[in-house]
Amino acid sequence: MAGPPKYDLVGGRLCLDFCNTTSERTGERLQDYGDLVGWSWRTGILNAEEATRLLRTAGRTPTEALRVHERALALRLALYRIFAAVAESAAARGADLEVLNAELAGAMSRSQLVPTDSGFTWLWADGGRALDSLLWPVARSAADLLTEGRLDALRRCAGRGCGFLFLDTSRNRTRRWCDMRICGNRAKARRHHARTRAGAA
Repeated sequence: MAGPPKYDLVGGRLCLDFCNTTSERTGERLQDYGDLVGWSWRTGILNAEEATRLLRTAGRTPTEALRVHERALALRLALYRIFAAVAESAAARGADLEVLNAELAGAMSRSQLVPTDSGFTWLWADGGRALDSLLWPVARSAADLLTEGRLDALRRCAGRGCGFLFLDTSRNRTRRWCDMRICGNRAKARRHHARTRAGAA
């Protein structure tokens, strides 16, 4: 692989960027396990060596890779529903929390605390080697956001066909778009077109 593929990383948290790998605007970005590896490399979950290793492992064990991909899509759907509910001040569904908790249990069983020069940090046992290690940081990111994050800053993009999730860190908490250069400009263009047509009429 020459380099990681491009993704719109506008969520502000790993788990939100994971949710944003599909929408009506972008289409499905995680078509198979290889796409999941590419996204993980792009977000820093994996480095180039780990990405290459996992692709080779997936090639040798395609059935297991397919199962991990299916789990990834199920986790993404559950997370999107949970965070969309939070953004709308609604209750999360129990079934979606069960999916997250199942993945979180597996992730935490593979995590270890290790010392650093300035204190301690988390280390993933078998990270970059187990096919499902890509899902562990996502589940942990979601749990951290739900328990310690600024949930009042969680937003869903108002762009047509988008719906990307993001944390609004703007000064006035008035951000409407996942990215002004993408959905914001498209909305401006549609408004301009509508005014032009109305004026012509």
